[in-house]
Amino acid sequence: MTFVVFEGGEGSGKSTQVERLARRICAQHDDVVTTFEPGDTKVGAEIRDILLHSDVPLDAQTELLLLLADRAQHVAEVIAPALTRGAIVISDRFTPSTIAYQGVARGLGAVVVEKLSSAAAAGIEPDLVVVLDVPDEVADARVALERDRLEQEGAAFHARVRAAYRDLAPSRGWTLVDGTGTPDEVEARVFAVIAPLFS
Repeated sequence: MTFVVFEGGEGSGKSTQVERLARRICAQHDDVVTTFEPGDTKVGAEIRDILLHSDVPLDAQTELLLLLADRAQHVAEVIAPALTRGAIVISDRFTPSTIAYQGVARGLGAVVVEKLSSAAAAGIEPDLVVVLDVPDEVADARVALERDRLEQEGAAFHARVRAAYRDLAPSRGWTLVDGTGTPDEVEARVFAVIAPLFS
């Protein structure tokens, strides 16, 4: 089983590096699945719309439970079947996002959120979590002017998210990678970390 997850705050470059890694791996492996959270299922897309575009305020617990519902469907419909057939799965966000955003930045508790997420994911865990780490000012400059509900949370919230990733990485086994510089430079750093999985 090879399941790689890219993590980081808004504007960290996750989506770009997911695509770049997939292109690299496709040269050696026939079955590579790229996916993302929230929203990469039909049910998930509806949940994503509520999470990111609802004009109704969401309680933190409600937000968490919606994310966990998305994860359960995502695992059942996309991730578990792909891993079972031997595919390499590369995901833009998974459990670490929920721990950093809802567990820490929303104050719901990292340990509690981690346990709930493990249940939603049916015990599936990534082989490697890559956290793209960028300074707050760099991340903010990369985010589009038209921002979704979470992107609009403000500088203090997003600073807490990025700090949570950095603080939790050692105890959770997540790998921090410098996300600054050109996409090519970041790709080289990412692949240096990931290459042993495919050697």
